Amino acid sequence: MDFAFTQDQIELRDGVRAFLEGTHGPEVLRRLDAEGGRDPAIWRGLVEMGLTGLIVPEAQGGLGLGLVEAALVAVELGRADVSEPIVDTALIAPRLIADEAQLAAIASGKLKVALAHPVNPWVADADQAGLVLGGAATRERLESADPLRRLFAVERAEADAVMLDLAALMAAAQLVGASERMLTLATEYAKDREQFGQPIGAFQAIKHHLASVAVALEFARPVLWRAAYALDHGHARAPIHVSHAKLAATDAAMLAAETAIQVHGAMGYTYEVDLHYWMKRAWALAGAWGDRAFHLRRLDDAVIGGAMAIGPDQTFETGMQHG
Repeated sequence: MDFAFTQDQIELRDGVRAFLEGTHGPEVLRRLDAEGGRDPAIWRGLVEMGLTGLIVPEAQGGLGLGLVEAALVAVELGRADVSEPIVDTALIAPRLIADEAQLAAIASGKLKVALAHPVNPWVADADQAGLVLGGAATRERLESADPLRRLFAVERAEADAVMLDLAALMAAAQLVGASERMLTLATEYAKDREQFGQPIGAFQAIKHHLASVAVALEFARPVLWRAAYALDHGHARAPIHVSHAKLAATDAAMLAAETAIQVHGAMGYTYEVDLHYWMKRAWALAGAWGDRAFHLRRLDDAVIGGAMAIGPDQTFETGMQHG
């Protein structure tokens, strides 16, 4: 089995990261927060990067890539705290749409898509969407813990199992990215902040807390990649792998947020510190597309209910190869 990323996948990830670091830093988040949360120039940049066509078939003007590549990009979007509806539109909707004209419009950036599902009490960016899949949204704007999210009440929604798994997978990927950024912010602060004549990062207690976050992320990443691969290839256990990924990513994000706040001496709660943007995004994504209790129930039903065999002879699926 080869679990390494291909060179093309690494270059895709690094290219998206470099682009977002240069165009979507904390100063942009503060401007968006003050101006209403959306900027057409940011959407144009994402389109010009080719992200709207990432998983759209080549015949409709896309790149025809898979869910592993989509998850890699979603991690970077979470790391940069991007709020544009790029995940729903470009990384989820193309797998739910058969209409060639709509797929071409997504690839070109002309069509934005919102998603409605009974498990979610909201529809993100419904006011900008030219298409709402799975139901409808009202004009009622909802409050969010995350000031950069634009949420609207669900008027009608139909259960779509494929949509749920895709959206939960991409929420998990964004949580991993947000966790990575919070760990970076906490580590950098620990290097700069001094107490008793030395950086606080020199103290064992701080090191141990930060190391615990790094370990949680190391556990979450491979679970995420397995879920993306399994879902992309139609494996029977894919929904269970997705729930595992959402749980692992949520736990890592909650630990990262808590630890980063502690390292900042609780200043992370304040508006003056950039950390609060990623912390609030993590809170919001933790409850999106199935909260912790929802995905634990899915795992319990599969394992205790007998639908998923467990044991050393069941751990690895035969014939699984990445790349």
